Amino acid sequence: MDPPRYDDMRRGAYDPIARLDDMDLEGVWASACFPSYPGFAGARFSRANDKDLALECVRAYNDYVIEEWCAAAPERYISLVILPMWDREACVEEIERTAAMGANGITFPDNPAHLGLPSWYSGEWDDTLSAAEEADLPLNMHFGTSGFAPPLAKERPQAAATACMGFLMYPSLVDLTYSPTLPRHPRLKIAYSEGGIGWIPYALEKLDTTWETWRHYQVTPTIDAEIRPSDLVRKHLWGCFISDAHGLNSRDVIGVDRIMWEADYPHADSLWPNSRKVAAEQLADVPNDEVRRIVELNAREFFDFHTQPTA
Repeated sequence: MDPPRYDDMRRGAYDPIARLDDMDLEGVWASACFPSYPGFAGARFSRANDKDLALECVRAYNDYVIEEWCAAAPERYISLVILPMWDREACVEEIERTAAMGANGITFPDNPAHLGLPSWYSGEWDDTLSAAEEADLPLNMHFGTSGFAPPLAKERPQAAATACMGFLMYPSLVDLTYSPTLPRHPRLKIAYSEGGIGWIPYALEKLDTTWETWRHYQVTPTIDAEIRPSDLVRKHLWGCFISDAHGLNSRDVIGVDRIMWEADYPHADSLWPNSRKVAAEQLADVPNDEVRRIVELNAREFFDFHTQPTA
């Protein structure tokens, strides 16, 4: 957790060419990379006092990701851009600008309300989400993007917080599903990155049973009385896992076409250089056609990323 020097870091953490070598070591073809210093969805810039400077930082980061990092190997790097979340009109402009540059997706807070921004219930994100739909850019909601810490004791070790990461996506899923957001944006695609998938079957069941009880006399008109929450989730949400045997055993409930594998390199809790080995062990009893969908095809379709090797 201390700030290291570049000499103390593995070069693949900051050099896109060196990272390709590390990906090759364990047989990983493509990678979607999130920002670190700006926060997984650029929240650091949202907190800045000088919003003009913050906007230039957002644009500079996105330019770097598309024109330098991903340009080093466009057939292998999936570009995720950030948005100036404090200005919804500027969000639309940045989506249109980066889509024209070839962006593959947007990294977005899993629950903007936790950042002091409008909630999913407000309707204030409609223009932003419509722009994402129009550009066919999916939203990638990484664990921790809303700055919502697990409700643990202050003395807890980092491992305790890491163990809770998937459960923090549950409130995001509930707010999204019970808000008017998803029905208003039928083409919106969302991935919960580094959130795990084992919790999703229970969430689907609980969302539906609660909906059955409350939909006829809900005080506010946010729960759609005609659309089952589980149907909305299966239409819009993709779950991502690093290691989740329980989730894989429940893949038929989640939907085989709604699961994506991830590696989390170069973070400390990454399984590198054994990520693919662990994945192979967990997928050993899964039919080959389902394995290919989970480790490749779902991601290609989600990101519309169909580039092939150039050599």
